Formats: sequence, C-alpha cells, structure tokens
Amino acid sequence: MNADPPIPPTPLPAALTGRSALLDDLGRVLGRRPSVVVITGEAGVGKSRLVRELLTRTRSSGTPTLAARCREPDASLPYAPIPDDSLPYAPAPYAPIPYAPIIEALSRCRPRPEDLPPVTGALRGLLPELADLLPPAPPPADDPLAGQHRVLRALCALTASLGRVVLAVEDLQWADGSTAAVLHAIVADPPPELGLVLTARRHTLPHTGTEGGDGLPFPLRPPAHAVVAERHLAPLSVAETGAMVAGLLGARAVPEEFAERLHRWTGGLPHVIEEVLREWSDTTACPAGTAGQPEPPLPASVRRAVVERLRHLPSDARRVVSAAAVLGDPAPVHLLGAVAGLAEQETRRALATALKEGVVRAGDGTYAFPYELARRAAYEAVAEPERPVLHLRAARALTRCTGPLPLVRVAEHYRCAGLRTQAVRYLEAAADRAALGGDAGTATDRYLDALRGGPSAVVRDRVALKLARVALNARTGPQVPAALREVLDRSSLGAGPSGEIRLLLGLLLRNQSGSGLEALEEIARAVPDLLAVSTGQAARALAIIAIPSLKGWPVGEHRRLLAEAERLLPQVDEEDLRSAVLANRATALALMGDPSAWDAVADLPEAITVEAAARVHANLAGAATALGHPERARAFQDRAWQAVRTNQAPYLEAFVETTDMLAAFTSGRWAGLLERAERAEEQYQDVPDFHAEALLVCGLLRLHTKGQTDVARRLLDRAVGTTALDTGIVLTSAAAAVVRVHLAADRPAQAVQAVEGVLHLVRRTGAWAWASALAPPAVQALIRDGREGEAHRLVAELADGIARRDAPAARAALLTCRALLSATDGPQTGTGGSDALHAAAADAWAALERPYEAAYVREAWGLRLLAAGAAGGRTLLHEAISAYQDIDAVWDVLRCQRGLREHGQVTVRRPGALGYGDHLSPRERAVARLASLGLSNREIARELVLSHRTVEHHVARALRKLGVSSRTEIGSQLGP
Repeated sequence: MNADPPIPPTPLPAALTGRSALLDDLGRVLGRRPSVVVITGEAGVGKSRLVRELLTRTRSSGTPTLAARCREPDASLPYAPIPDDSLPYAPAPYAPIPYAPIIEALSRCRPRPEDLPPVTGALRGLLPELADLLPPAPPPADDPLAGQHRVLRALCALTASLGRVVLAVEDLQWADGSTAAVLHAIVADPPPELGLVLTARRHTLPHTGTEGGDGLPFPLRPPAHAVVAERHLAPLSVAETGAMVAGLLGARAVPEEFAERLHRWTGGLPHVIEEVLREWSDTTACPAGTAGQPEPPLPASVRRAVVERLRHLPSDARRVVSAAAVLGDPAPVHLLGAVAGLAEQETRRALATALKEGVVRAGDGTYAFPYELARRAAYEAVAEPERPVLHLRAARALTRCTGPLPLVRVAEHYRCAGLRTQAVRYLEAAADRAALGGDAGTATDRYLDALRGGPSAVVRDRVALKLARVALNARTGPQVPAALREVLDRSSLGAGPSGEIRLLLGLLLRNQSGSGLEALEEIARAVPDLLAVSTGQAARALAIIAIPSLKGWPVGEHRRLLAEAERLLPQVDEEDLRSAVLANRATALALMGDPSAWDAVADLPEAITVEAAARVHANLAGAATALGHPERARAFQDRAWQAVRTNQAPYLEAFVETTDMLAAFTSGRWAGLLERAERAEEQYQDVPDFHAEALLVCGLLRLHTKGQTDVARRLLDRAVGTTALDTGIVLTSAAAAVVRVHLAADRPAQAVQAVEGVLHLVRRTGAWAWASALAPPAVQALIRDGREGEAHRLVAELADGIARRDAPAARAALLTCRALLSATDGPQTGTGGSDALHAAAADAWAALERPYEAAYVREAWGLRLLAAGAAGGRTLLHEAISAYQDIDAVWDVLRCQRGLREHGQVTVRRPGALGYGDHLSPRERAVARLASLGLSNREIARELVLSHRTVEHHVARALRKLGVSSRTEIGSQLGP
C-alpha cells in the first residue's frame, strides 16, 4: 500500500533542541507493535514538529505512515451536511464533519481488496477515493445508532487491514465525538501491526470522569500487550532557548543574557521563538547585545492565537485577562479583581475559565501570562479608551497593597493613565529609596525617568540636583550629562543649585564621559556661582580641577588652582566639604610628584566617608604606582578595596579594579592578568578612562606574553582613543609599547613618529614625572634614527622636569636614558662609565619592583657589550631572558634570543610542545596572516621578532597545511 502523506515544508526549521533523546525513545516504542504514543503539551511547544520528525524516521525505515489533525470548530463557518444517502443521520448544520480526521488519513491509503471485510463497504460514501477497492455497500440500517456503529466498525476494520502502519492524529482537544469514539475503540483493541500516535493540548481540556487525565477526550486504557508511551513536552529551558536560536542564526552561541530575555518573551516555546526570529528585521544583529535592546516584534501568528482564545472567553474572564495584561507582573486574585472591577468569587470563576483555555497560568497564589509576548497581544486587544481606566485602577490598587510599595510600577500605571504629576512623584520616591539603599545605578535611572516625565520647574530642579549627586557613583551613559545640561539651559535654578549641578556635571564629564578639557572648563564655570553661596563648594571645585592630567592644562595652572583652593580652605566649616578638598589636594600633589603630598595624605581626616575613602585611596594608589612608590601603592590599594567592599558602588568598584590591574602589570604580576583585564574591558565600556586602562593592560599583555603585535597595536590604539583625562599611564605606556614594536622590527623612524604626539603633551603640561615608561624607548628610538642631539635634549628636559619631584620611577628612567646615551660614545668601563650607569639603572628598577624595566635595561646593556665585542654581554642577555621568562614575557624573550643569534651566540632551545598535526600552530597562523597581507618574509621576521629562516619554514608549512600553492591564496583559507 502507499500511505505517505505530504509533509509541509518549514521555511525556517528549528532544530529539535532538547528533544533528540525523546525522539529516539519514541522511535523505539513505535518499533514494537501494537503501540500507542501520546504526546501532550501547550500550543507552540513543538508537538507537531516532533510528530513530523518521528514519521519521517518511520518512513525512512520502510513503514508506511498516515497523518491527519483535528480542526478547531468555528461556528462562524458552517459545515454543509454530507451529501450521502448511505449515512443513517444528517449532521447538524454547524457541527464538525464526523470522523473527518480519520477519513482524511485513510483516504491516502491503498489497501488490498482481498484484505477488506464486508463491513468496510459502509465507507464508500465517506471514502470515494477507495470506491474501486471497497466491498459493496451494505443496505441502510434502520436504526441511526446502528448505522453509526457500522461506520465505526468499518473504520476500525479498514485500519486493521492496512497491516504494519503508523497512524498519527494530532490536536485531539478539538476531536468531534465520532472521531474520539473511533480512536477510543482502536486504543481499546489495537490491530496487532498498528503504531498509533496521538497529540493533544493538556491545558485546554477539562478533566472529568469521562476524559483522560493526560489531555485526551477519552480514557487511555489499552490492553496489557500493547506498548504505551505517554510524554508531556515542556517548554525549552533558557540554555535550550539559546542553543535553538544559535542554530537558527547559524551562530556558535548567543549571549546568555539575550537567551534569558528571549525565554522570558517567548516562554521557551519553539514555535514562538521561530516566529519572533522570522519577523525580526535584522536577525543577525538581534542577539549582538542586550543593554537597551528593543523589544522583539509581536508575530501576527501569536497575536491571532491569543485573540482567538480571548474570543472564546466569557465577558468576566476577558475582563480579568485584560486586568492581568495591564498589571504585567504576576498578580493575586484580589488585585486582579480590583483592576477588573469584579468581586472575589466572580474573579475566581473567571480565572478558572482563563486557566482552562490556557490564557493564563497559576503559580504561588498569583496568575500571569505564560510568556511576555502573550501578555502584549492581550494588552493590544484591550480597547484604547479602556486602558487608562484600567491603569488608574491598577495604580490605586497597588498603593493599597501590604508590604513595600512597588513605586516604579505605580508610577508607570499613573503615566499610562495620563497623570504625569503622580507618575513623577512616585518615580522620584523610587529613586530616593534606591539612593538611600546605595544603589546608585537604579537611582540614576529613576531620576532620569522622572525628568523625562515632564515635571514642574520646582520638581525638575530638585530632581536634577539629586540626579547629579547620585550619578557620580553610577556608571552612566551620555543621557545624564544631556539631562543636566537641559536643566541648566532653562536658567530656572538659583546660584547655589546651578553651581553644584555644573560642578557635578563637570565631574561626570571628567570621570565617565571622556570629555577631557570640556569637563575642566565646566567645573571652572561653576566656581563663581558656588562662591556666591558656599565657600566650601567653591574650594571643592577648585581642588577638583587642580588635579593634573596629560590632556589638561599645564601643571603650573593646576598648581595655581590648588593654591586658590588652599586659600579658601580655612573658611570652610562643613566637615564633608573640607574632607573633599583635602582629599583632592592630596591627590593633586601626589600626581604632580610634589614631596609634600605624603604630608597632605597625613592631613586627611579620620571621619572620611566610605565613598570618599574609596576615591582618594584609589587615586593615591594610582599615583604611587606611576611615581614609583610600590609600598605606598599597596597600602592605599588595600584601603581602597576595604572601602569598596563596604560601599559596593559599581563606579568605585571599577575604579579600584582598574587601578589594581595597572599596579599588577607594573610590578610584573602577570599570571591570570590578561583574563582579568579582558573581563574588565567588557564590563567597563561605559566609563572611558576605566575602559582605556583595561584596553591598555590587554594590549600590553597581548604584546609581551603572546607576541601578537597586530592585536596589541589595535588594542593600544583603542586605549589611546578612549582615555579622557589620562593621569600619566595610558598615553605614555601605549606609546612606549608601540615604539618597542617598531624598534624590534627595525623601523626607528616610525618609532620616533609614534612617540612625538605624547611627548608634545608631556612638554605642554610639564608632567615629566609621568614620563618614566616613555622616556627610555623614546631616547632609544632617537638614537637608532640618528638623532642623538634630540635624544640629549630630551634627557635634559626630563632631568629638569623631575628635579624637584618625588618621582623614583622617573629618576630610574633618567638613569636608563643616560645609560642609553652613554653607549653612543663607545664602550666605557669603570665608575661613571656606561656599565655603571646601566647597572645603576637596573638596580633602581629592581628596587622599585619593576622587573620588566630592569630586564629591559639588562637587555640593552648586554646588546651594547656584544656589539662592542666586550665580555659579559652574553651573560647579561641570559639574565634578561631569565627575568622575562619569570613574568612570561615571551615576545621579549624571543627578541633577546634573536639578538644573541645576530651576534653569533648560539641559544639552547627548550623541549618543544607537541605538534599540531595538520592544523596551524599559533605561530604559523600569525606568520600566515601577515603573509596574506602582502608582507615579505623579512618584514614578517621584523614584525614577529623571528629569524628570516624561521619565517620561511613557517610559510612553507602553512602553505602545505592549508592546501594552497601561493601566498595570495592564504587569506581565503585562513578563516577568522
């Protein structure tokens, strides 16, 4: 027989995520006969997809299949009576066609006539497709019930005559009584070779004594010899939702947060997930990020399904469902009744009906929609004029609830009801509550919402001041400065609030928005307003802009501003403002390298706030690290961490973390630092200076520990472009690293060019105390480029710039620069000679706990001796290699080894790692990528600090492994 129904294609098929084991299990069940498989679950959970795949597997093994589904009755579309005199009854005009699914399935079979018993002749009128095969029709029955029974027996007999076959009937929740009777009879006495697959929606059926508890319209009571499998399909989990989306989009994975949000939107229903992705305008971009991500489209199919269920509900049930849609969150009976305008008993009856139809779900005494898109569809079905009424009821009902008042929800309901004043009042209260609880981020968001709500001038100015105060401890975006500027532009504020908001706006721009000089100028504009009302606030503002930076004003100007703040300090009575001025004074003096800075630290009051303690000690730790005071840096950093663990403000935590990472890099504590920096780079993208510092550490470690010069330079370029008011770390360290890359590749002219911009900033600001990382490689680049006169002038500027500064790192850098210059006069020995200068510089760096710089001095010293043919060069190079290996500076080890080879010194290679087989090793991949960009072997050797011969071997192996014959073909085979 031929019984293969067409399986409709799916344009965007979903992988059977989380169902493969179940599919295998059901396949084994159907392999035994007779067998009955029952699959239940809610609409969209994937029952039909599972059945299609199950039937496909069955057919592939040679077993015929028959499939049909029950249709939802629709009273608006009448069914005509069946024009057949053989039927002993006439169906009602609006009733479903009896036996329709069974007839639909059996119409595709081709039984053998000799296998058909006479009773099957009763089906001639129902199955005209089989009229040439069926026996003659029996005479009409006198009793209509007898006629119905004859048809039932005939359908069962025809099914039994088909032999080994699988019959699938879906959506039994809509089965008419005749169809249910046939299937009940088949289940009670299944043909020996039949496999029966049934599906139903469990939640749509009432559970009476005449129905199965499994969702079927009849009790499931097969004989003992039949194999039975009952399976309920649950929605996908969050992880399974993410896996399904990744499969649909052709991606390896999607962000976990996106998977969680999509699961909330769709309830983990595969059909809804597919529909959402179909209607998303750009499915390749939808999971790329999560913050601020727009809500997904509401698929028309989801809207239709929800509206259709609502149409079948009685009036009270629809009112309760509308109330649930307006409330949004799971709600108890009394709250739903209050919004719907129903008494408790009416509400409970309405909920029972809604539960029966699967419109809402119950959980822990509350009721809600199964997923967010269903709620949106139900909300859109609420008449527009009715929505404000329901929102107003919801707001008032929520204010009467016991427990903490849901301020934000109340505010949103008042907003939707058109009552803006009440909405703003509750948003401000919600922000005040969050600020009091130390949640600066939430408070910032709520104050912003209140400002967007169109408050009165008095409320607007009050909320703006609160926003400015709390936003300093939150990681905010550009919307906060924009909101504060808008308030300032209205000119409705008095001098005091205006000055304070402008001051705080400047701090936001300085600390978080990457605006540099603009931030300093904004704070400077605040000083006159502040002086008119508060000497303490004015002194605080002056002390803030006295903190120097490479992108700021000359250090002399910052000193003048600090002197102004110090002049006002005796007039400051407020303890908190006095503490703030003293803290900023200590920070400014420390960053300038002023010897009095540590006395200023001792002047800090004991009763400083936790927030202020975190800020000042993180600032001091960063300054001490940059200047070369490692013990002080550790002490300050410990106090900063203690304060952050107490305060738990996101901005301060990021501040202390990035300061700690820079200290770890500077001191050579590189183990695990790259992973830590990469996490910080991802987390702190909304705060420019912190993001820049994380990018810097990532770039430096990619260079030194991985030898990935191209990746490192991209990261360093991003760090330079991101930093706002650099206090001597990012710009100088990034430039120094790029100079070293160019020098290693024998590009001295490009090395000089790489350092010129930052040197200009150092000269303009006079911040020579911050030049410790920059000066030695800059001098080396000038010497290598034949510009020794400029190198001498640079060293003289450095010496003059740090003459009266407490900057041990800058002094060690000065010793290094002088040692490098002394080498240009030829080899010297003895006191005051080049060897003594190199030794002094290396010892100075070692005393400052800077192992990388100490090794770099020994490397330069050893190379000078090898070039001069003097003794000791090889030993110094090996000492440098050992020091580099201690901190995992692989790139620097390779550079030293190349230096030894170039001077005829043989290096002993350590045992290598296991081979990579037919796959490219990391080094082969790096070489191949540069070759694909058109670089010659010699250029690649310089870029990666390898010998020309080694590069030749890597290129040859890469060509062989990639299966290409020329360098021009590498790019297409290399992949990302």
